[in-house]
Parts: sequence; structure tokens; C-alpha cells
Amino acid sequence: MIDKLGELDQLYPRMVEWRRHLHAHPELSFREKETADFIAGRLTEWGIDVRRGFAGNAVLGVLEGAAPGPTVALRADIDALPIQDEKTCAYASKVPGVMHACGHDAHTAQLLAVANWFASRRGELKGRLLFLFQHAEEISPGGAIEVLESGVLDGVKAIYGVHLWTPFETGHVYGKEGPAMAAADEFRITVRGRGGHGGLPHESADPIVAAAHLVTALQTVVSRNVSPLRPAVLSVCMIEGGTTFNIIPDSCSMKGTVRTFDAGDRRDMERRIGEMASLTAGAFGMDAELTFIHGFPPLVNHGPEIARFRRIGVQLFGEKRVHDMEPLMAGEDFARYLERMPGAFLIVGAGNREAGIVHPHHHARFDIDERAMPIAAKLLAGMALDALNDG
Repeated sequence: MIDKLGELDQLYPRMVEWRRHLHAHPELSFREKETADFIAGRLTEWGIDVRRGFAGNAVLGVLEGAAPGPTVALRADIDALPIQDEKTCAYASKVPGVMHACGHDAHTAQLLAVANWFASRRGELKGRLLFLFQHAEEISPGGAIEVLESGVLDGVKAIYGVHLWTPFETGHVYGKEGPAMAAADEFRITVRGRGGHGGLPHESADPIVAAAHLVTALQTVVSRNVSPLRPAVLSVCMIEGGTTFNIIPDSCSMKGTVRTFDAGDRRDMERRIGEMASLTAGAFGMDAELTFIHGFPPLVNHGPEIARFRRIGVQLFGEKRVHDMEPLMAGEDFARYLERMPGAFLIVGAGNREAGIVHPHHHARFDIDERAMPIAAKLLAGMALDALNDG
């Protein structure tokens, strides 16, 4: 059947239609009810068994082949982000303050196309396919935990996922054996001082000044505590304090993220952030409270599955379009599946400089080159077919 995957190109107009509908009607993590209804409606039309209610708003499509064989799962994420869409295109988000700024709308559309294609060829299928449309990927601890705890993936031979990636040009596919994406943790720090009049700062303990010093000091957690031979990131992404121009507030808070691959670095950075927050605040006569939230683990691709990717990728797209990838410091809760079962998470280029599709993920003007969707669909279907026939 792999030689028939070119038929997925015929579904490209439908992919665009589905993707643009979802892009215009995004829903945040744990609120994806209309999105789930849309997915379930399409799967039901094609005679695929639909299961819901096992984990948040996740939807599982189950397709039994005509002959016995192993079970393989394909996963797409379905949630959007709390970002105001600044694009002016016809399919821009109609929901204020919410948009698909990471490509999950396209992930959903391309997996729907794969499900539709397999449903039309179930008589040729050996084994069982699970089409998993997962909720809440954007918020730690992520929806994957709920899916795994539900047991719907018990007995799965392998699981595959694809992420469209605008920093890479459309037409190219990428995979990496071993650690491919970083652990993604979150920290929140509150510096507590003593408020007062902005014109009489000596009568107060200004938490904004202490927090400003802490933001600068935190930059040394990586540069002076982590080996330069191991990748790590610490970013303060939000700082908030005060109500107006002449009032020193009682407190100032900040939020940020830590990205690591090494378990020891992950522990050490949490410890050093706490020490630095306490000592920096203490130097100004204040206190600091740290909340450290352990998020997604590192995403580690399985060697045999990346070997499968290279072989199938070359067969589908040619050797010049299949690449080994450097590790990404982005996080992904697909990592939790790979802790439990064999599989691979692959990257498909979706950028197009000539068309102006250059904005990074999580940007207010993010978009994708939609021509990447059939490429991703073929890759997912090809991986699934090869795993089923290999079992």
C-alpha cells in the first residue's frame, strides 16, 4: 500500500478546508469541545469507531483491518494558545485572544486525511490503527498522561507523531535518534517586600528592584552552573508588579521556563534557582518564594523507529529531502508516550520565505505553508504501514 500513498495528495483540498476551519475556531487546552466534536463527526462519517470520554476532550478513532496484525497509533494534538491572532487572512481566528500559533490545526487536518485514506482501504489493511487526537498538549503536565492512564494505548506496538516546523523549509523531513526535544519545566517566583510611596522609597522595601536584579542573576544559572558541553536554557518570560507610576508594591512576581536534556542538570537548575531567588531577595531585606513545576520529560526517539523513518522517508521523498536533526529546546508531551512504548516524533518543514511564512511558533502572526500537510500525512501513513507489515 505504500506505493499508493500518493493518493493522499487528492485530499489536500480537504486538509486545507479542515485546517482553516479549525484555525478560525481555536480552543484552549482542556476546552477543545467543539474541536473534538468536529473530529468525531468526520471519523464517524468514514465508518471509524469513535471513542470519547476516556481523557479530557481527546478523541480516539479505531480502525480494524481485514486481516489480523499488530496495533499502531498515530497522534495529533488539537489545542490552541492564548495569543491574539494578528493575521489579516480570511481564516484568521474568530476567537479573541486565542489562536492556533503552533500548527495543531494542521496536525489535526493531516491526521484526519490519513484516517480517511485508511478507512477507504481497510480491506487491504493488516492489523489495527488508532488515530489519537490528543487534548491539552500546550499546558503542563499535558493531556498525554490522561491518555496513558486511561489504558486506550495498552498493547500498542508503536506510536508516531509529526510536528510541522516553520524554521525548516517545506518539502523536507527530519528525525533524530535519541534525545530530540528538551524537558520543559516552569518556575514562578514571588518577591515579597514592603510597599509605599514612590517618592519615599527609603520607607519601603522595593520588590521590583530586587526582582530586576534577580532576572539578571538568573542568567548565570546556565552559564556558570551547567557544563557548556550540555544544552540548557533558562528564560524569564513574564514579570509583573505594581499598579501605577508612584506606588511601590508589596510584591513582584515572575514566570519562566527551564529546558534541559540531562536529569542532573534539571535537578541542579531547580536548586540553584531557589537559592538565587532566596539570596538575592535576602540581600535587599526581602523574601522570595519559588514554585517549580516539573513539565514534560525529554523526548527520546527510539533508534529502530528512526531507522524506519530514514528508510520510509527516502522511499517517499528522496534522499536529499530526509535529514538528521539537531536537538530542539522546545518541549513536547509526546515524550510521555515514548517513555512507555516504541515510537518516533518527526519534524516536517512548513516554512516558505517567498510566501512570507517565516514567523516562529507561538508568534501572533504564525502561519504555515499548507503544502506541508500532505507531506506529513504521507510520512505518518508510511510509518504506520511499515510497522503494521513488519509485525
